[in-house]
Amino acid sequence: MAYPVVAIVGRPNVGKSTLFNRIAGERISIVEDTPGVTRDRIYTRAEWLGTEFRMIDTGGIDLSDEPFITQITQQAEIAIEEADVIVFITSAPEGVTDADENVAKILYRANKPVLLAVNKADNPEVRESIYDFYSLGLGDPYPVSGAHGLGLGDLLDAVVKEFPDDTGAPKDDSIRFSLIGRPNVGKSSLVNAILGEDRVIVSDVAGTTRDAIDTKFTADDTKFTMVDTAGIRKRGKVYENTEKYSVMRAMRAIDNSDVVLMVMNAEEGIREQDKRVAGYAHEAGRGIIILVNKWDTLKKDNHTLTDFENLIRIEFQYLSYAPIIFVSAKTGQRLEQLPAMIKRVSENHNKRVQSATLNDVVMDAIALNPTPSDNGKRLRVYYATQVAVAPPTFVVFVNDPKMMHFSYERFLENQIREHFDFEGTPIHLIERARK
Repeated sequence: MAYPVVAIVGRPNVGKSTLFNRIAGERISIVEDTPGVTRDRIYTRAEWLGTEFRMIDTGGIDLSDEPFITQITQQAEIAIEEADVIVFITSAPEGVTDADENVAKILYRANKPVLLAVNKADNPEVRESIYDFYSLGLGDPYPVSGAHGLGLGDLLDAVVKEFPDDTGAPKDDSIRFSLIGRPNVGKSSLVNAILGEDRVIVSDVAGTTRDAIDTKFTADDTKFTMVDTAGIRKRGKVYENTEKYSVMRAMRAIDNSDVVLMVMNAEEGIREQDKRVAGYAHEAGRGIIILVNKWDTLKKDNHTLTDFENLIRIEFQYLSYAPIIFVSAKTGQRLEQLPAMIKRVSENHNKRVQSATLNDVVMDAIALNPTPSDNGKRLRVYYATQVAVAPPTFVVFVNDPKMMHFSYERFLENQIREHFDFEGTPIHLIERARK
């Protein structure tokens, strides 16, 4: 599913990053009492009462001529455009300012649900001043304290109520897959080669693709929806607002995909940013196929392919389950294999294993490699069952979850993979104490 997006906006130094960190549950944004510290948008995934969403922390909107203010304002406006719900942060001790009114005018034009949060309302005396904020014309103000977590429950309840309702949307029975990777690795060329037509603009200028483009097609009687995303660039090396905007689009495309094609450039080899890009998809639990594009440009011998594949396995150890295919958008090399591979990975991503068969495998694994012990106490595994798909998720009931060392968990995962075809998809193991 594509997660709803919440943008946190407001003038500088009203506590947006503090509120962001409080909701996210970790210190992600830099927090200082200096206006303009958050110059770029910062993204995270958050959850409230079982509802997941993406959250964007933005730089403060200000119309003055201070350094970076123009860029900060543009970034905030881009986040507003991308958001499903906007949380407008103001400051109770400072009251309504001209800058707040300027932000409100921008939000009037957004045509999005806007919730007004009055931050730093830490005591009853300050909370009484929130009624002044009705003058902004954005409905009921919510008194909150990002520093102490006060009032956030009511605010988040209201945020979740504003999320778009997709229950009435027509069901899409196609396999959705997206192409992700650094700019200029050949994603757009691959789209055109797969479709056999010039569906998207192709050029040698990094960052040409500004948006995500959905394309439906059928291959071997299977329906597919392909999403070409703009390249994800390393933070600090993205200069254009539109490219920064495309990062969020790419992340939303990953959320909305069954399978992700991680594209890298054979000419350039593996870059650190390739790992970060693939990490987005891995953490989202999507099926993954690694595509090495521009394979036709390399001078090769009998060991080139094997050496490159071994290097990928070393550098991407967390993607040991992902198949690797060496392709060329220019010559069409091996592209005919993609539809069948995507279908197979999608089926594995949604595969269910019967509990009886699963437990046979787990008990055989324990007989092969007995469970670890600690201070005379041995880990006991009672049984396992699959509780979810996409990705396949298994709960293993044990006597003490703390005794399940990560190495033994990895052993059990490998045994499950050895007996069932889960190529292309991560699988999750969750240990629980049997009551």
